[in-house]
Amino acid sequence: MDFSSLLSHKHFLVTGGAGFIGSHLVDRLIKEGAQVTVVDNFITGNRDNLAEAIQSGQMTLVEGDVSQPVNTYLPNDLVVDGIFHLASPASPKGYGNHPVETYQVNGFGTHYLAAFACEKQIPLLYTSTSESYGDPLEHPQKETYWGNVNPIGIRACYDESKRFGEMVMTTWAREKQLDAHIVRIFNTYGPRMDLGDGRVVPEILTQALRNQSLTVYGTGNQTRSFCYVSDLVEFILRDFVTPEARGQVINIGNPDEHTILEFTETIKAMTECSSEIIYKPLPSDDPTRRKPDITKAKALLEYEPQVSLDNGLALTINWFKTQVV
Repeated sequence: MDFSSLLSHKHFLVTGGAGFIGSHLVDRLIKEGAQVTVVDNFITGNRDNLAEAIQSGQMTLVEGDVSQPVNTYLPNDLVVDGIFHLASPASPKGYGNHPVETYQVNGFGTHYLAAFACEKQIPLLYTSTSESYGDPLEHPQKETYWGNVNPIGIRACYDESKRFGEMVMTTWAREKQLDAHIVRIFNTYGPRMDLGDGRVVPEILTQALRNQSLTVYGTGNQTRSFCYVSDLVEFILRDFVTPEARGQVINIGNPDEHTILEFTETIKAMTECSSEIIYKPLPSDDPTRRKPDITKAKALLEYEPQVSLDNGLALTINWFKTQVV
């Protein structure tokens, strides 16, 4: 798809642009010739993730709280052609340390951005999550599945607030004709992941590169489906520019499913780690199976992941080697 003809010389707002996925999206927008304004409060984002974007001269960085009204962090005269709303802690450690900020940015923040986008008549893409399905009773998960979520559990600040954000988006789409786009992101990995965020990829990789014991929770038979970040960004951009995706909820990710134990063994082999695998109790409300049905994404967005797990992990390991000491 020729994104340059659709994105070049346009100006986009990216909330949470200093985060792992957000920064890769910012780099891709800049590559396609766009101007980008990033808003981030850096409770989980990292300024270093934006080093290339800053050097480009095509990005403006605003330190602000996206859970507040838009006019509190953006100049009134700023004109943007669309919004990518990625702001939110996304790891168990991130939203565990910032539960109030998490539900605020996914709830209030999404409301304020929807009102702003509707007033300006510009598209708004909201990044929801596979956590919307909770510990799913349906496998693989289709967009029509309502989920199995604990509304008062320790993860509810994230998964329930993401579901609330979907409600905000679809309500504004129905009532105010907002050009709304909603993607449910499944497990994503790649360079720039936070080494200490507690998710399986950075945790196992960091342990392996330090030749520490590798931690597997539960039996290790729980599954995840891992998508390399460049494929994820491609899905996001295709959704944003596809008219048929307007008002739709679309799963994006890689349906290639692996058990956590298999994944750990793969990393152990690729890093030539000699450490033992140790087992710890499964965290509360941790999903036992996770695999996206991407039939809808393939049909509407005409894309499916191109990066294999081995190739994606090789790229990720090379980056982690520059970070782990």
